[in-house]
Amino acid sequence: MSHTALARKHRPRRFAEVATQEHVSETLRRAVAMDRVGHAYLFCGPRGVGKTTLARVLAMALNCSERTDQGEPCGRCDDCTRIWSGTTSLDVVEIDAASNRGVDDARDLRQRAQYAPSEEGRFKVYIVDEAHMLTREAWNALLKVLEEPPPRVIFIFATTEPQKIEQTAAPIMSRCQRFDFRRIGVVEIVKRLREVLSAEGTEATDEALRIIARKADGGMRDALSLTDQLLALSEDGIRPETVRKILGVVEEERYLELFDLLSSGDRGGLFRLVEDLLDQGYDLVEFYHGLLSSLRTLLRLAVGAESSDLPEERVADWTQRAGLFEPADLVRMLGMAAELETAGSLRRTNQPRVLLELLLLRFSYLDRSLEIEELMRAVGGEGPPLQPVEPAPGPPPTGGAPTGAPTTGAPTGAPTGSPPTAGPQGTDGTPGRASPKANSPAPEGPSQSGPSTPRPSTQPASSAPETAPVSIASSGAPPERTPLEAWSLLLASGEGVPSGLSPFLMATRAEADGTVLRLHVPDGPGEERLRDSGVRQTIEERLRTLGAAGVSLEVRASGDAGSDAGDRISRTEVRQGKLSDLLAQEPALKPAVEELDLEIAD
Repeated sequence: MSHTALARKHRPRRFAEVATQEHVSETLRRAVAMDRVGHAYLFCGPRGVGKTTLARVLAMALNCSERTDQGEPCGRCDDCTRIWSGTTSLDVVEIDAASNRGVDDARDLRQRAQYAPSEEGRFKVYIVDEAHMLTREAWNALLKVLEEPPPRVIFIFATTEPQKIEQTAAPIMSRCQRFDFRRIGVVEIVKRLREVLSAEGTEATDEALRIIARKADGGMRDALSLTDQLLALSEDGIRPETVRKILGVVEEERYLELFDLLSSGDRGGLFRLVEDLLDQGYDLVEFYHGLLSSLRTLLRLAVGAESSDLPEERVADWTQRAGLFEPADLVRMLGMAAELETAGSLRRTNQPRVLLELLLLRFSYLDRSLEIEELMRAVGGEGPPLQPVEPAPGPPPTGGAPTGAPTTGAPTGAPTGSPPTAGPQGTDGTPGRASPKANSPAPEGPSQSGPSTPRPSTQPASSAPETAPVSIASSGAPPERTPLEAWSLLLASGEGVPSGLSPFLMATRAEADGTVLRLHVPDGPGEERLRDSGVRQTIEERLRTLGAAGVSLEVRASGDAGSDAGDRISRTEVRQGKLSDLLAQEPALKPAVEELDLEIAD
């Protein structure tokens, strides 16, 4: 008994049958029909996507006596059958460059190319597979024949690593027409598998075929080989449980259970989950790869994108889990998981269990991302939204308060006569502080227990109306400020900074000595621009308009003598500086930052 593998038995015989690679097959078909076939081609792409198949179909089309006017080979004649099966053909030669990679093999190929085809009107086609394995000397031996090939001789080089050819023999690239093959999508693989199984008289469920397609990772040959393996075990068709058993794929229920444990904070359950996976014989590396795919699916659903890989009966379950996490947290979790792949830790260690458990625990201890407004509401216990207050009849209030301004008897953000209102919940789930009664007197100075406003004021309350914050662009004399205060306002607004200089100023450390503002600048183009007298004069004038009278700039490089900034400003220092600026603008955040040990996220 002789069994032919599905990958060979169902290999395409025509250009139109090659899945996903229409940009290549259609170009080659039209080239054959219009007699514009090149003398050398370079087929690049992942394994199992149709490179050698299309090379054979092109050879069939060039030598088929029953070729259609559209350039399609018949696929049934003796010439097409011999070429398609890879057996002996005088005019089509396939060479494995992995075992014939030396200069002597290349010289032999060059000599054989000098002979004419076996019959008039035919082409000699040389298909060189794994072409990146050829040595530099072998490429040099082929260089001349590729530049000026004999008549009716075609070279087709197939490779999975074109970058090696660019490094070894860059002149070859300009002498070949290059085609980049794409990975085959899940939908296309499922469609082709269904056609093959229908021809074989076997049934399979959609979920089973989808698992096979995802496992194939874009390769049609891998998908057909896996299907061939599954058919040997399946008696009444291919079922999902059979696929998972043979391929070691972890069920989706395991990942849904994992996300439930993470959302509930059950860290002990994470250890039990990993232990169950090992007890049932699952490969933890395979579980890790499925975890990456699951996190990506959750992230797509969390940001509102559809996931075409999910079956309809699973969309509701995954959408529910996506609602348990913020998109920013999913991004951080996916980045942490991807670090294991990029660092190669799982491939080098003999204890993948420890790395996987550590990764899952890092997920569970990941602090939830908070918006600044949410944090301010949690700290200050913001009351109900501000309601407009109708002015009482009579003369306007003293002090020139504008009509409708809030009176001193009611704190900002609480309407007169409103009952105490509980603030929103804090970051730990505890309820926020209750707003004070509307008729209670206003506290002296800033109070963190009172109702918070969008911009907490640091001025003591009085009967006079609050003045609006001074805008940088407002007219009139600005209030007097220190050089450092003016510098902070300049960085916060960015107004008046010469074009392209803002990023360098953000990485600059400033210190004041009287009216002299000393800037420690990292070495580079920012330092060069700041040493320009015109640029310094522009910044000095802007600082004076912000209230720093008589200020002058002194520029020092980070590596200059007398500077203690070091060679570069680290990212940690930049984040600490941003946090300090934020606390200076929003003093109400300081207790939360100190209590929860918060930091600025990248």
